[in-house]
Amino acid sequence: MFNIHTHIILTSIKIDLPSNEDIRNSFIKRGFQSVGTCATKTPINNKGDCHVYSLPYLFDDFLFLSNCFQGGQFNKVRMLMMLDRYPFEEKVFKIISENFLFLQKLIILNLKEQQNDQHRSPTLIRFNHLFKLNLINANKGYVKQFLSQRKTSLPCLTNLKIRYSTLASVTNDFTNDETRLNCTKIKSLYACGVTVRSKNFDSYFPSL
Repeated sequence: MFNIHTHIILTSIKIDLPSNEDIRNSFIKRGFQSVGTCATKTPINNKGDCHVYSLPYLFDDFLFLSNCFQGGQFNKVRMLMMLDRYPFEEKVFKIISENFLFLQKLIILNLKEQQNDQHRSPTLIRFNHLFKLNLINANKGYVKQFLSQRKTSLPCLTNLKIRYSTLASVTNDFTNDETRLNCTKIKSLYACGVTVRSKNFDSYFPSL
């Protein structure tokens, strides 16, 4: 089994990156029949990524998941790190919740603002086993996505890493009832950049 991630930097030369199908076929020709691929279609700032892995996927972690993820069953994965230069829309998290059924730890590295239609009714996304969530380097939209009980169910969330200013904004200075439920069981909170806690902070996190 194998799990290969390649980061590509194009400086003085310009080349056409191979497609997912081209990469998959190159492995099939070498005798690997079940292969998953996720490759950048168009480089951004002369940078691209390529992830190739054997199927079924038997590793505990899945790193550098991007918008080109093509789905599949990843029941062995317990830790997922998401990274892309394009925003992750709500449908991506829906796919992840269905494909990574036993996910326990999630890191989102994406500062791009989501383009979702904020006026339509959200679909409730469930992460039944997720207990550790890192949103320090995530746009505020992802914080809203995960802390809102209307959008995401997190019954096991006990560990959260986040920027204090973002947390205070999304929770409306720790008074927003919509984000309260997903915060009630948190026992470990790393709030980057905290200076003086709001007077409502302690009551918002009763399990700390």
